[in-house]
Amino acid sequence: MTQFHAHRWIILALLLGAVAAVAGGVYRLGYRQALDSLAERSTADLALASDRVTTQLQVYQELAVLMADHPTLKRLERAEARAAAQGLLREVADKTAALDVFFVDRAGRVVVAAEGVMGRDVTQTGYFHRAMQGALGTGYGVLQPDGRRAYIYAAPDFDVDGRVRGALVVVADVEDVEQTWRGSLPAVFFTNRGGEVFIANRRELLFWQRSAEGPGLSPPDGRQVALRSWLEGPHEIWDLRWSPYLPERALHQAVNLPQIGMVGEILVDVAPARRLAGLQAAAMAAIVLALGAMLGLAIERRRTLAEANTVLESRVAARTRALSATNMRLTREVQERQEAEAALKRAQQDLVQAGKLSALGQMSAGISHELNQPLMAIQQYAENGEAFVARGKPERAGENLGRIAQMAGRMARIIKNLRAFARNESEPMGRVDLGQVIASAIELTEPRLRQDGVHLHWQPPAEPVFAWGGEVRLSQVFVNLINNAADAMLEQEQREIRIAIETRHDEGDARLAVIVRDIGPGLKEPEKIFDPFYSTKAVGSSEGMGLGLSISYGLVQSFGGHIRGANTGDGAEFTVELDRWRAQAGTGPQQQDEVA
Repeated sequence: MTQFHAHRWIILALLLGAVAAVAGGVYRLGYRQALDSLAERSTADLALASDRVTTQLQVYQELAVLMADHPTLKRLERAEARAAAQGLLREVADKTAALDVFFVDRAGRVVVAAEGVMGRDVTQTGYFHRAMQGALGTGYGVLQPDGRRAYIYAAPDFDVDGRVRGALVVVADVEDVEQTWRGSLPAVFFTNRGGEVFIANRRELLFWQRSAEGPGLSPPDGRQVALRSWLEGPHEIWDLRWSPYLPERALHQAVNLPQIGMVGEILVDVAPARRLAGLQAAAMAAIVLALGAMLGLAIERRRTLAEANTVLESRVAARTRALSATNMRLTREVQERQEAEAALKRAQQDLVQAGKLSALGQMSAGISHELNQPLMAIQQYAENGEAFVARGKPERAGENLGRIAQMAGRMARIIKNLRAFARNESEPMGRVDLGQVIASAIELTEPRLRQDGVHLHWQPPAEPVFAWGGEVRLSQVFVNLINNAADAMLEQEQREIRIAIETRHDEGDARLAVIVRDIGPGLKEPEKIFDPFYSTKAVGSSEGMGLGLSISYGLVQSFGGHIRGANTGDGAEFTVELDRWRAQAGTGPQQQDEVA
């Protein structure tokens, strides 16, 4: 009985823990969702406030641009015109509620002003230097001695010859801009480049400074306040209990406003979101408690039946453990087999790529020579073309440029073939033009054949001959066969290789055969030529490890083809048989047979 009561207390503790976990999860999820909704509204509020500020300031910007070339301001050189200009500027300032409107010359001296609040010299201001460069200058600051905040636009005025003769400056009253939206939104403020609050819909936030120690703002009286912030998902939350004018915890968002050189920021109270999430969590906790009570009653009723089935369950458990052990053993064996197969496949792929790189290494000297010749020719043609231009013979220079283009095209083809041959092909098999593949292999091996004095006889087919396979892998096969044929004839004076494409019929099905024939000493042991590491070269030779034909054999087999080698009496002959690609199937040989 004591064990039963202990068991019941454990179940109760687990139930309470589950209730707490579910309630916590629901609270967090509900809080995040409420923050998302709150963020959408605050984004719209911040955009509205930013648009209000920029729109109202833009009025003064347009005023400066439109007034800059006013005819009255063009006659300021005459003393009698300055009185009229001053009257004009005062009228404009009165109608637009601007703090001041004045005109400065190129030296930065104020020529005429409506009020004269900026003094007589503005040469040290950034907006003046910007206007003197022919662009619209902007600036902001606090006017002395009354402490009014001003936003300034300076529009350049141009002479008839296009030079800047001066600038019209409009000084906007920032407090007048704030009047239309102050207190109508959550706390919105705009900080300048120095991190100081310059515009705000809460007067008490003006001139607060962004702290260098972290997020938040510091009051202008120098008081030290605690700064703390954290992220709730993508949202930044500020702890603002250090300010009586702001909510204790607020969602902070900001938007950059390059058109006025400030950053708009908003602080929205998250208390409603927390209350909503708390109500959702409480409701879910009540539901879980009710379900837990119902579940407890059901468990109590089934306790007797569970005790009666204990023996049976123990036997089932023992049998299950035995089956699980067996299943785990079989699973490990299957996994080991799969890992071995994957390792074998990777090794095969690495071996194929190594074969390509080995072939490229053998051909590197010839290819370097093949690229060096066009480069030297290009240099010579370029020098000749320069000389012809200097002599006034543009048609001869054009001929040299044409030859340079031909040499560059030749180098591009060589590099294109090298890059295609060296890449690790991963595309599925499909239609391959045999003539093009053989031509690419010949172009890759041509420098080496020319260097070794090997004559290659190859007549490209008049029409494309399409086979089933992979272009890069087939190119590697033919590169290996041509290099092996050239290696076999190094010890003799006469060296020839012949390549031909034939169509053969095997049990009513047409197949393509590519024949590579040389006039070398022939194959010593034809039955072993496709074995890995079989080589007739001297031990320790750098010419290869006997893997080229083995790799070629595996590649051709992967296409569903066949490769074989034999002696002809005058040398060796290798035949590569491949399935013909059929346009109506467009896939593999099996689908081709079904269509046929």
